[in-house]
Amino acid sequence: MRAAAALVERELLRFFRQRNRVAGALAQPIIFWVLFGAAFRASFEMPSYAFFLPGFAALTVLFTAIFSTMSIIEDRHEGFLQGVLVAPVARGWMVVGKVLGGTVLAVLQGTLFLLLAPLAGVPLQVTGLLGAVGILGMLGFSLTSLGFIIAWRMDSTQGYHAIMSVFLMPMWLLSGAFFPAAGLGPVLAWILRLNPMTYGVDALRHCLGMGGERAIGTSVLVSVGFAVVMFLVAARIARRPAQGDLR
Repeated sequence: MRAAAALVERELLRFFRQRNRVAGALAQPIIFWVLFGAAFRASFEMPSYAFFLPGFAALTVLFTAIFSTMSIIEDRHEGFLQGVLVAPVARGWMVVGKVLGGTVLAVLQGTLFLLLAPLAGVPLQVTGLLGAVGILGMLGFSLTSLGFIIAWRMDSTQGYHAIMSVFLMPMWLLSGAFFPAAGLGPVLAWILRLNPMTYGVDALRHCLGMGGERAIGTSVLVSVGFAVVMFLVAARIARRPAQGDLR
């Protein structure tokens, strides 16, 4: 547990010492939210800024998961990861520390973004905000674990960016964050149903009092299951040496 806590502390220190990363991680979703909200103002029955709010909060979490797990590749090249792997600590705790570090950062940034909700006409209540923070935590935990799985086998940040562009970003776009599921064709409708991120975004809408297309219990259950499965896979894959560890 001390080893995991040390890795969490390292993630936080690295993040807050890189001021450009702090500004970029929060400013980019806000800029997208403002631009898309203005562009699609006439396309939704509810105010567009309110509709996009949960989805762009999830995008904040996704960006944090991407950047926090990208450091796995950098740590391997710098030799830090090899030092962690040879330490007398089970690798599962290394995964716990890395994933929790990314999750804490994701929750902090996602919560700061959600505090802008009154600007979109979405009133914030204490119980709803606490529930939304919990959903952000589950999203952060699952997406950071997923990013860990992808980054563990990668040997270059360029390859990781490519995977992010063709897999993680479409996963967000097809989660109901960018357009409502009503009126979609059967193929896209099934993709949304099979996409686990859809249920996290839907649960955020419930917590913010905006309603959802599914029961909140179903959305929370799927989100928890996705987080558990992704972490178990990450812990299992970390037991095997990657190609970069042999160099």
